[in-house]
Amino acid sequence: MSLDKKEISSHLLKSVRFLLVAVWCIHEWLRVGHPDQTLNLVELGPGRGTLAADILRVIAQFADLRDRTSLHLVEVSPKLSEMQAEKLCENTNVKRDASSERGRPGNEKLCEDINVKRDASSESGRPGNENTSPASASALPSDADVTGRYRMGLSKSGVPVHWYRSINDLPCMPAVYVAHEFFDALPIHKFQRTGAGWREIMVDIDSSISNALMPSLRFVLAPSVTPATVLINKLETRDHVEICPEGGVIAQSLAMRITEDGGCALIIDYGHNGTNTDTFRGFRSHKLHDVLCEPGTADLTADVDFAYLRQQAGDDVAIFGPIPQQSFLTNMAIDVRFKKLLMNSPAENHNDLISGYDMIMNPQKMGDRFKFFTIMSRRVYAADAPQEKPAGFVPAL
Repeated sequence: MSLDKKEISSHLLKSVRFLLVAVWCIHEWLRVGHPDQTLNLVELGPGRGTLAADILRVIAQFADLRDRTSLHLVEVSPKLSEMQAEKLCENTNVKRDASSERGRPGNEKLCEDINVKRDASSESGRPGNENTSPASASALPSDADVTGRYRMGLSKSGVPVHWYRSINDLPCMPAVYVAHEFFDALPIHKFQRTGAGWREIMVDIDSSISNALMPSLRFVLAPSVTPATVLINKLETRDHVEICPEGGVIAQSLAMRITEDGGCALIIDYGHNGTNTDTFRGFRSHKLHDVLCEPGTADLTADVDFAYLRQQAGDDVAIFGPIPQQSFLTNMAIDVRFKKLLMNSPAENHNDLISGYDMIMNPQKMGDRFKFFTIMSRRVYAADAPQEKPAGFVPAL
């Protein structure tokens, strides 16, 4: 399938954006004190694998770092994990994986010289029989460290790739965690302040509209206090709040892992700093869609409350952000990369590239709505040294 000029320009700009994320990961990994250890890169919700592929492409340019890199993907969807394996482990005979068939016998998926296959340890806790090439075996975690892994492979550049269904399945290890448009897809609770106190907003069938084939839905207020109301901060001043308890639990897990094992986390998402109210919305075919209309046919999202994530992460880690995408990318010298991209692109693509640059940098578009937020180890960013900040969160010289 051929791409038009706008699609090509959009892809190029996304690659530049992801390239800067890759540079951030490498820079902070070296800074947090693990220059001689394996770079354990973890992505939560890797989607189609685009960001992971771009990061591996950057790492592949540094042979020593490439040979000390291991990629870990937290993906609950069997279908998406298959797509990721095809993208990250390309030019291989990729077949359906038994892990997506709930244990039924199936064909192993191949990634270069290593089988992408179901790991027996994810079923019984016993060590799995991974089939690895001699060159890759030393780069893989020991069997005792991967009891939650359900798939594994080797990228074209030789980086081991592992799949897990939950962050809790990851081995204990220092790591760089990346979550790009992950938290905004997690389920939320919505609450409205009333004269009787907080009431949760629920979904009910609208009996006033008769449709036997597709009943209409509506939002209603719970008649009394629901258990989830305990999630609301007693000092909350807004009249309408959205809370994502699963996101809070993941933030706690990231903070605990970073504190105990080392590393850092970069969260990139639409969001706010505890100020927005009703942000729950649906998208279908890249257009806004009524969240209660034809459920299951649209992507549902709610802006990430970074103030809530900061609260849940706690004081044992250093938190930076959220800052707007425009600020982060400017601090990471996107203008230098963009000028080079223009120089190396045909003149006929320049208008589309400039338009794409405006889309991701203009505060009225993605430049302000998209936020960058990081969780860092106190061992590197001490509380008594507030002037120390990670790359991207301090203006470039």
